[in-house]
Amino acid sequence: MARRPLPRVLSSGSASITRSREIARTAADSATDVLHPLITILRGLRLLAVSGRQKWAATPKERRGPKLFLAAACVLAVALVPYGPILALITVMGAAAWKGRERTPVKTGPDEAESTRLRALYEALVPYFSVPDDPDPLFAHGGDWEKAFDGYAFDADGRISRLQISYPAYFTDGEAAARARIEQLLHTKSGRAREYRFAWDEEANRLVMTVPAALSTSIAAQRFVTAPGETVLGFTDPDAVRLTVPVRDGDTTVDASPVVWRTGNRSTEPHLLAVGQPGSGTTTLVRSIALQALQQGDVLVVDGSGTGEYGALVGCPGVLAVESGLSGALATLEWAAHETERRLIFANRARQGGHPVPEDIKRPLWILLDRPGVLGHLAAADGRPDPLELLQVPLRH
Repeated sequence: MARRPLPRVLSSGSASITRSREIARTAADSATDVLHPLITILRGLRLLAVSGRQKWAATPKERRGPKLFLAAACVLAVALVPYGPILALITVMGAAAWKGRERTPVKTGPDEAESTRLRALYEALVPYFSVPDDPDPLFAHGGDWEKAFDGYAFDADGRISRLQISYPAYFTDGEAAARARIEQLLHTKSGRAREYRFAWDEEANRLVMTVPAALSTSIAAQRFVTAPGETVLGFTDPDAVRLTVPVRDGDTTVDASPVVWRTGNRSTEPHLLAVGQPGSGTTTLVRSIALQALQQGDVLVVDGSGTGEYGALVGCPGVLAVESGLSGALATLEWAAHETERRLIFANRARQGGHPVPEDIKRPLWILLDRPGVLGHLAAADGRPDPLELLQVPLRH
């Protein structure tokens, strides 16, 4: 037999029930939106009443009488003041609305993504912080990571910014190689392209990993306030050095912690090599050094890139030359080599004869090369000497 269709009245009745539910749900949502201010005020009145009852219960009995008298006096004063009851009602409603507002719940623990990250980090540390003979291991596959991680914090991107780890006492934290393995693992699992600091507390068997705040990138090249023979190469964290210098950061002047390079006759590092990829800031560093060197010395600049980054120095007092071509660079560096030899000879003669050093050699000579490798390739193609070979005499002294 063919299956008989359901009566039409049932299908139409089901559709009407569905529509009725949708209408009721829409009406309930609309009523909630309309009555939301009233709900907020009622919630606030309830919270105010609870708070008042708690304070009344905590008040000693001998102080309740004076408080009642003070409250009655306030009510009488409000009643006698023009528009007092209306203003009091508005004040109470405002306080109730503020008290009953919806607050963002306080975060009491890591969310699912953060727990997953901590769990993965815990599992990665198990082979390093556990041994098979440990009857109650702190680190074990499938164990509780909350026992090992005493504290943690995440940044806005969901990456770990601070982590405190408790490790077993048998871990060889006194060996540099063992500590280096743990630091490398934490650096890899916590996210690359960031700087991490590790503080080992061997007595308490505790390791704290932190991510320092990013350094300011808005400090432009300028003449810094330094002592003779000191050059500011950059800036570091405030707790890394004790010295600070005033710098211009935009339109304001702030105190920053500098990385200072000390030059001079007794310097153990008289020469500087800055290595970086294009766009990493090496040219900005060389320009900053040039500006600082002009305060007390003469400057020779060889720009291998030829992009005109040092055009602003042309014609400035103390700038002997700014060269970007191969011929000019070779001639300038050859003169610098002869000038270095001349200064050494005259200084030696003055020292042997007991005479003061001539004034024309007291002023330091700075030789700044930016991307000299480009000039080296051009020289090799033309069959000419490498410009870096002309630096042998200045680099020895």
